Amino acid sequence: MTFPAPYDTWFPDAAFDGSYGRSEADLRAVHPVPAPPGFADRWRRWRREAAAVDAAPVVLSATEAQGRRVTVVEHSGVDGVRLRAWVVHPRYGAPRAGVVHGHGYGGRDAVDLARVPEDVAAVYPVARGLGTLNAGIGAPEPTSEHVLAGIDDPERYALGLCARDLWLAADALVALVGELPLYYVGESFGGGIGALALPWDDRFVGATLVVPSFGQYDERLAVPCLGSGEAVRQHVRRHPEAREVLRWFDASTSIGYAGLPVRVEAALWDQYVPPQGQFAVAAGARLLDLAVLPAGHAEYPGWQDVTADAIRGGRAHLERALAG
Repeated sequence: MTFPAPYDTWFPDAAFDGSYGRSEADLRAVHPVPAPPGFADRWRRWRREAAAVDAAPVVLSATEAQGRRVTVVEHSGVDGVRLRAWVVHPRYGAPRAGVVHGHGYGGRDAVDLARVPEDVAAVYPVARGLGTLNAGIGAPEPTSEHVLAGIDDPERYALGLCARDLWLAADALVALVGELPLYYVGESFGGGIGALALPWDDRFVGATLVVPSFGQYDERLAVPCLGSGEAVRQHVRRHPEAREVLRWFDASTSIGYAGLPVRVEAALWDQYVPPQGQFAVAAGARLLDLAVLPAGHAEYPGWQDVTADAIRGGRAHLERALAG
């Protein structure tokens, strides 16, 4: 199999073309999925219901990382489960803002401070069901099961519950450090979940979504991948009615309702999250800062420099969002 340059030399043993035959121009032309009737009303109802839940955060333990105080906290999820997260406090004084920092489908086993300034507080929620803090709580842990849990019912689909849990994680942060403007950072799974949650919570002033998942299901369901989308694709082939449920959880649809500045870091090659879905999320954002990456979910020559540059760009976007 022949891949386009430079991927033919970067990934010569890849099982399939992670560009899916799309050029950058092709990807920039991918459109978001239109919202089904009642989309905004349903998400606004979910937001109201979550706002009625007391996050009731409890600090379970404390330690330090890179000179900053880090606590493990427990807080409520939208349906009564108790979820655990990390909270990072600023190095000195009171925080000037808060970051809600999502994660990929592999879960999280530690905090990552690369995109969080020293004078900012942050909560690192771990999605229900995922490790290390919430393995098996509220959803099954294996990716192929987690992404399908409750897919027969929009009210209890795991992806929707994870997005709604982000509002409670933000509540927990605010309860612990005070009312603050919030910024969201999420990668892959966390990018897609953030795109679903952000438009309905006006505490957020901006976001960075890195190789975001769950965008443009018409495109995602048409191609194989190595990520969670493959389990969904196979399920919809067997149960086509599930496609109607997925319309409520398309990140490219939801992000169009967000009036805040959004930075999307989208990859031209990605075997785990097809690039056409990532670019659809970017196309849906109303106030977009687009950074194009050579590849996602992969290491390649110079990837460390690309990542460092992307982190600098994300931090600059955070500062512009906070400045208003």
